[in-house]
Amino acid sequence: MDTLFHSMKELFAQLGLDDDPAAIRAFIAQHRPLPLETRLFDAPFWSPSQSALIREKLQEDGDWSVLIDTLNTQLRASPV
Repeated sequence: MDTLFHSMKELFAQLGLDDDPAAIRAFIAQHRPLPLETRLFDAPFWSPSQSALIREKLQEDGDWSVLIDTLNTQLRASPV
């Protein structure tokens, strides 16, 4: 289990996505709301490798999983 706390910027970098704060906000805005019946790692906007990374980090249940849960919550929120 990782012992360091990670940021959303680091998660997006791990996923190979633009990790600029504005780009992160734009990604979330573009892809929400994610339907409740869709597991985060099954969302159609992930590549196979991104999906695998998310699934792996959730299974490890470390501090990455807390951050992924935060992203999951943000993607399920209705647009403001």
